[in-house]
Amino acid sequence: MKQTILMLCLIFFYSNDILAKNNNPDIKSHAAVIFNAQNERIIYDKNADQVLPIASITKLMTAMVTLDAGLSPSEIISITQADVDKLKRTSSRLPVGSSFPRYELLKLALMSSENRAAAALGRTYPGGTKAFVNAMNLKAKKLNMLNSRFVDATGLNSGNVATARDLTKLVKASNNYTIIREFSTASKHFVSAGNRRGQLQYVNSNSLVHNQNWAIDVSKTGYLNEAGRCLVMQVNISGQPVVIVLLNSWGKNTRIGDANRVKKWLENNQGRKHV
Repeated sequence: MKQTILMLCLIFFYSNDILAKNNNPDIKSHAAVIFNAQNERIIYDKNADQVLPIASITKLMTAMVTLDAGLSPSEIISITQADVDKLKRTSSRLPVGSSFPRYELLKLALMSSENRAAAALGRTYPGGTKAFVNAMNLKAKKLNMLNSRFVDATGLNSGNVATARDLTKLVKASNNYTIIREFSTASKHFVSAGNRRGQLQYVNSNSLVHNQNWAIDVSKTGYLNEAGRCLVMQVNISGQPVVIVLLNSWGKNTRIGDANRVKKWLENNQGRKHV
């Protein structure tokens, strides 16, 4: 009798364990939100309201503010010493003195997270960088991103913060911009820096855009020591528009692994009402 009861308890325990695993995407990132953009329902969340540094996810806001201003896409912008990263001392292949059309800088900022490109976009905004940052925060307020704050156009400053829940709003809003969808998902782009090195090839910082199994509408990666590795996307999974926000992933491939786990989890549960 005791053996039977013990066996039943073990079966119950393992059945519940398997059920829990099947109903959880097993996200390793510190904070996450999976959001159905069609019915506006959160499918899964983890530490969704914790305010965290967002690194280069900031550049999605940079892109929206730039596009909202209606500035000339072909205006030539020169990279200056003011665009050099003096905070984190990150490198760039865009030399001081090189010049590019505004939209080319925007493409580099979105697809390859080029920091000097983003800094130049903010600096050449009407009123300069200060006015640009003010516009970023006004846009955040308009999007009801109440726990977000922006302090620069690049995301290099860890003072750029948001919650995973707020970032679902940022990604969803970004998806309304054709240019952001196109630029953020471009797999590669060539530019001429006007020096002896000839053309420079830039590739997308999100390896998933090269994967034919993914249908990605908007993409942005981010990394700082303070922020960990971050990834936000709007994707199509099983015919549904889904926003995926992954923040503070500390393994090199954790955010990509998390994204793949989310995709598999949603595909396996596509018949469930919450998806």
